[in-house]
Amino acid sequence: MYVSVLNSTFELTKNNHRKHTIMSVLVNKNSKIIVQGFTGSEGTFHASQMIEYGTNVVGGVTPGKGGQTHLDRPVFNTVADAVKNTGADVSIIFVPPAFAADAILEAADASIKVIVCITEGIPVKDMIPVKEYLASKEARLIGPNCPGVITPDGAKVGIMPGFIFKSGKIGIVSKSGTLTYEAADQVVKAGLGISTAIGIGGDPIIGTTTQEAVELFMNDPETEGIVMIGEIGGNLEANAANWIKKYGTKPVVGFIAGETAPAGRTMGHAGAIVGGEADTAKAKKQILRNCGITVVDSPADIGQAMAELMKVNA
Repeated sequence: MYVSVLNSTFELTKNNHRKHTIMSVLVNKNSKIIVQGFTGSEGTFHASQMIEYGTNVVGGVTPGKGGQTHLDRPVFNTVADAVKNTGADVSIIFVPPAFAADAILEAADASIKVIVCITEGIPVKDMIPVKEYLASKEARLIGPNCPGVITPDGAKVGIMPGFIFKSGKIGIVSKSGTLTYEAADQVVKAGLGISTAIGIGGDPIIGTTTQEAVELFMNDPETEGIVMIGEIGGNLEANAANWIKKYGTKPVVGFIAGETAPAGRTMGHAGAIVGGEADTAKAKKQILRNCGITVVDSPADIGQAMAELMKVNA
């Protein structure tokens, strides 16, 4: 069985692992991006920042305002109209929580290939059917509750401060927006730079998991090392680590946030809650180490650790 996503072809093997034959990491300078919630305050501010960065924003969607112009780009009533008129293949969503799930579904139905949902606070009951529906679509969801995706010198599809990210060969996958920026800064200062950074989001139900993002980087010829940032709660990091142990071909530096978090209390992200011993930062770090990942205890050590790994693997 083959599923085409983002100019990539995935062969779904019997053990349900994806083998990539052609690769592209989510966004680049040729991506055509639309903004859902384009004329709202958040959409306006961040779309302006994206355009200033050099991202190819081709238009936006605000129901009832189709035919207008905003930020010198056309406004459409629906995502389908936007795709038809601009050829858009990427969407970023700045829509209130009550309407964000429908916005994701609308983008998927309009054949958008990469859907980046920034919105925080989408009810879990809304995301469950979205996750199930997307399984039948050739679309990849990043988020919700995430900072987005950036390929330096190519496209910034998100809310991250673009000036921190310099082009290079290290891929970053992170649940945390702030730690994404810190990791990028550390990697850049180490002289390595970033191929692409993916903020997957910290909600209980997200579109792209840590493992799936790691797989993208493992199969990207432009990426030579990976930074994987996780946090307490859930099993995404453990799943990714076990996959890396079996199939990984590039050095990985890992960091787990939430060392001092008390059990049973949500910390920052809705998905960051310790439900059992295996959910703690200590337990996750041990799993990562057991799988051959270089684990640092402070985000300030990420750049140096990666630089040392790259020398060993040179």
